[in-house]
Amino acid sequence: MKSNIKKVLTAVVAVGLVISMTSNASAANKTISCYKGTTVKKVTAAKPKCPAGYTTKKPAAAKAGSIAFNSTYKGNISIAWSDTSVQATSVTATGTGSNMGLSSLTGTGSSAPQAQCNAFQGKGVLSGGGNTLNVEFGSGSEACADSDAAPATVEFKGNANITGGTGKYAGASGTLKVSGSFAIKSTVAGSKESPALSLTLSGNVTTK
Repeated sequence: MKSNIKKVLTAVVAVGLVISMTSNASAANKTISCYKGTTVKKVTAAKPKCPAGYTTKKPAAAKAGSIAFNSTYKGNISIAWSDTSVQATSVTATGTGSNMGLSSLTGTGSSAPQAQCNAFQGKGVLSGGGNTLNVEFGSGSEACADSDAAPATVEFKGNANITGGTGKYAGASGTLKVSGSFAIKSTVAGSKESPALSLTLSGNVTTK
């Protein structure tokens, strides 16, 4: 009888040790959430740390409503032009002012000039902090050269329609007024160049 009691006690102690060890092992590890824009990573370790560029602070969602936007972007526009077309193959610029943290601008555009003032088309992406805002120039946008032949300074204006976004600005809408300028220096049709660009966007962004 004593032998059986000893066996039972031994088994109970063994089970208790297994439970205790399992519990201690689980307690030793922690899981944290790390954020980088809209990307979320789970990290599990005894002393978990977020990867470089990530933070444990969850980005605050933009409140629904209208946000004032007024920012000037400066950079370069890469163009290829001829007597019948102007192609903006890339636009890269950095913005200052009230731009909702969207300090980077990239885009493309084109025009088929027939006079000193012509309509143009273009698309762009404003980005920063893991969030983006997509814009597209409206049909009434116009670019005017100060000369009917290069070299010339081109000034443009119009409206940029907001066609959505990502992160905090997913589903955003609105219209921004656009104005800006760049200079064409080469006098030879068919040339490619990357002149300085200045562009201002202003208006209101409606967020969801």
